[in-house]
Amino acid sequence: MTTAAPAVKPVLFMLTALEQGDIDAATAVLRSGMLRSASQCAALELKFAELSGARHAMTCANGTCALQLAYEPLFEPGDEVLVPAWSYIATASMLVARGCKPIFVDAIEGTGQIDLADAARRVTPRTRGIAATHMYGCPVDIGATQALAAKHGLRVVYDAAQAHLSTYNGKGIGEFGDAVTYSFYATKNLGTGEGGLISCNDDKLARDIQLLRSHGETEKYLHERVGYNYRMNDITGAIGLSRLGRLPRETKARQEAAVRYGEILAKVPGFVPLKITAGATSAYHLYTVRLDLGVLKTTREQVMKDLGALGVPTALHYPRSLPQQPAFARFLEGQGAWPVAERLARTVMSLPMHHGLTEEHFATIEHGVRAVASRYGG
Repeated sequence: MTTAAPAVKPVLFMLTALEQGDIDAATAVLRSGMLRSASQCAALELKFAELSGARHAMTCANGTCALQLAYEPLFEPGDEVLVPAWSYIATASMLVARGCKPIFVDAIEGTGQIDLADAARRVTPRTRGIAATHMYGCPVDIGATQALAAKHGLRVVYDAAQAHLSTYNGKGIGEFGDAVTYSFYATKNLGTGEGGLISCNDDKLARDIQLLRSHGETEKYLHERVGYNYRMNDITGAIGLSRLGRLPRETKARQEAAVRYGEILAKVPGFVPLKITAGATSAYHLYTVRLDLGVLKTTREQVMKDLGALGVPTALHYPRSLPQQPAFARFLEGQGAWPVAERLARTVMSLPMHHGLTEEHFATIEHGVRAVASRYGG
């Protein structure tokens, strides 16, 4: 009689559970009856601005709304805006919603970030801005981005949906650009279910965004301009404020986990971690690697399947570049090619990353990647 092998206990890919303090904060708002945007959202705005280095911070319904609220005061219909070919769709789709033309820029293979040299080649007399994503929690080369913007008189919006509390040259990323947008989606480092935030350092822009966020209303039933209802509610704000209190230490835990990954993968052929931008610290929303399929004689899908069977869940961020999305097909004529972004779409894979990873988890992860590398020739 043979005994079945014990079932593998999988590592959690993300850790999104609320703590009791978060639940208590939300419950207090429910008991108060003040469910609309009020004191909790205001307190979250002040604390987030302080931690990120921004002058103003404005909560909103979600990260996509945050982009729309940032783009509308800065760009006009018909403007060309440089945008990463390698990003989540909202970075570009909200430009299209504004009536702008997205000009896709290739990525840097080693980091996954926007390639500012390629961006410079794509500037035309119609270019009005740069929308740059801090991919996977790591800032782009902000120095090069700001230099390009200054040279051509461009506005800059940083999509920091994945980059809460990341830094560049020792400063919070909220200090840079015209506006910075964040997502508080459930899986983000600061997850509230839904929610978002825009930060900026210009008083007039902040007022414009605040008006757009709430029907252009300057006082009750007096509307200075047409706007939207993109407000966050105080239940969401209370959860965000509670979680923000521990976000610095959770971010530090993610950074320590990334160091541990580096130690493991340095000894495993075929798994190539993405590099961090010079001068930046990453918040590590995701831990993403490139698979060297010249070393691993198999497919990415097979690698992911085998790792899953060994208790190591994986995910794709992302399976397509933005120029490969049908939604943007009408904008591509004459734009050229994006070979690095298309190569990343074929080779990247994300491994588990969260503040709760332990040495037991890393033992499972190390066994999994070593077994797969050995199986397929690494």
